[in-house]
Amino acid sequence: MVIRKASIKRNTKETSVQVSANIDGTGKTSIKTGINFLDHLMVSFGKHGMMDLKVNAKSNDGIEHHLIEDTAITLGQAIDKALGSRKGITRFSYASVPMDESLAEASIDLIKRPFWKLTLLIKRNKIEDISKEDLEHFFQSLLQNLNSCIHLTVKYGDNDHHKVEAAIKSLAVAFRNASLMDKKQKGIPSTKGSM
Repeated sequence: MVIRKASIKRNTKETSVQVSANIDGTGKTSIKTGINFLDHLMVSFGKHGMMDLKVNAKSNDGIEHHLIEDTAITLGQAIDKALGSRKGITRFSYASVPMDESLAEASIDLIKRPFWKLTLLIKRNKIEDISKEDLEHFFQSLLQNLNSCIHLTVKYGDNDHHKVEAAIKSLAVAFRNASLMDKKQKGIPSTKGSM
C-alpha cells in the first residue's frame, strides 16, 4: 500500500507556512506556530486522527489572524493532497466526542465537493491566546480546504476550551475513520465512478 502523505509550502508577504501530513501515520506531531492554543489543537487533531503532522508557521507581518488563517489553509491543502484520488477509502464517517461537560459531533463525507457547516457555541471573546473570531476562522479555513463535505457541531457545553477541544477531536476521529482503506471497496467509492 502506498503511504498517503504530502507536503505543502505557503509563502506570502504575510506568513511562511510549511505543513507535512501523513494520513497513514501514528499520530506523531511537531507543531510550531508560536500560538499555544493553536498548537494544542493541531496536536490533538494529529493524535486523534492518527496522522503524522509537521507544521512550521511564522508570521511575516506580525498579524496573528493571517498566521492562523494561512496555517489552517495549508494544513487542509496538505491533507487533501495526501488523500490523492481517494480510491478505496471508506468515505463516510461520524464521531461524537465528549470533553467533560461538552459534546461535539462531526459528520464527514470525503467526496471532493467542499461544503462545511460549523457550530462551535463559543461565548467568550478569547480562549487561551486566540480570539473567538480567529478560532472560528481557523476551523472555517481548515474545513474549506479539506475539499470535503463536513458538518461540525458542538451540541452543548459550559467551558469554551472544552467545546473547541471536543470539536477538533470529533473532527479528527471522523476523518480517521472516513479515510481508512476499505478492503471491500475496489475503486472510487461513488456511484458516479468519480469523486
